[in-house]
Amino acid sequence: MHVHGVCLDNYSLCSSLKASSSIKDVSFGKQVHVHVIKSGYLSSVFVGSALIDLYAKSSSVGDAKVVFDEIPVKNSVCANALLLGYCEAKLWDEVLELVRLMPALKLEYDNFTLSAMLRACAGLSGIEFGRQAHAYLIRKFNDIVNDVFVQSSLIEMYGKCGLVWKALQVFDLAGHEQGRERSKDVVLWTSMLGVYGRNGHFNEVIQLFEAMLIAETELDGVAFVTVISACGHTGQVKLGVEYFESMIRDYKLDPGPEHYSCLVDLHCRAGELDKAWKLINEMLHKRLGSDSVSMWGALLSSCYDHGNFELGKLAAQKALELDPQNVGVYVMLSNLYAKFNMWDEIGRLREVMKQKGLKKDVGCSWIEVSTCHD
Repeated sequence: MHVHGVCLDNYSLCSSLKASSSIKDVSFGKQVHVHVIKSGYLSSVFVGSALIDLYAKSSSVGDAKVVFDEIPVKNSVCANALLLGYCEAKLWDEVLELVRLMPALKLEYDNFTLSAMLRACAGLSGIEFGRQAHAYLIRKFNDIVNDVFVQSSLIEMYGKCGLVWKALQVFDLAGHEQGRERSKDVVLWTSMLGVYGRNGHFNEVIQLFEAMLIAETELDGVAFVTVISACGHTGQVKLGVEYFESMIRDYKLDPGPEHYSCLVDLHCRAGELDKAWKLINEMLHKRLGSDSVSMWGALLSSCYDHGNFELGKLAAQKALELDPQNVGVYVMLSNLYAKFNMWDEIGRLREVMKQKGLKKDVGCSWIEVSTCHD
């Protein structure tokens, strides 16, 4: 169109930018951006939104922010596109800053805005702001009961803030209304499974998973990762293996590295190192799931607990081949050496860490502080 002198309008520019966003071709998108500036189409809120969306989805959040600041006419779609970029980059403070700014820009919140806000509250463990967002949702949006994504964001926010009972309250009230019943899809179920799993309620994970089976929910790989991991933490090896086999046999789901890692961890926690090693060998042979640092780390940890030096050293080597900068693996290997009084090896290991500029992470925690004013 450009070569043949055909005039590019809002529709063609937005379509070009959307295509660039879909295939993450930032280079072509920037060429379109230049044309937008030269032709004066930056004043179009639709073109501006498409530009912000392009940069946000291409991890160029700084460029997305520049466009947002430059476009003369803004709407909630523009703000939501930038919020999405912030969320993907885990820039939680920037999310909340933009949300606070929106009323001054005369931009209204919608479900997408509130969902981004809840994700930020979860990322920051900001429970008070999260509660305010929940209250706003109840007051302003009558259709929240039918928005599973906002509901799942609420569940995850409360879960990440440690309020499991509050997450369960939301879960019990969530779902599409069908007469007197509420139908929950797999997104809501897996959100609640994740809350239980992250907070150490592993028996509840298994109970909720069984409820999913009774409800004949369409299961996905995320649900199986969570329940197999819970079986490992509760020592239910046989049940965990049954779930893994059922995932393949009954639900026709292809297990990924995370499923195999959970299965290896399951055997490791039970002290079944031979079974764990046999499973890893099968995976190596089939080229399935053998590239997981967490899997080798689980085997290394179990080897430390059960005094298997040779296998533990091999697991550490494999983990460091995948992630040479992983401080946790170095620390576990050092502990393994210490268990067998191999002080010279510990010294050499510390020298390697020093050369790589690696240091053991310092533990930390945070709390939300409320400041009261008279």
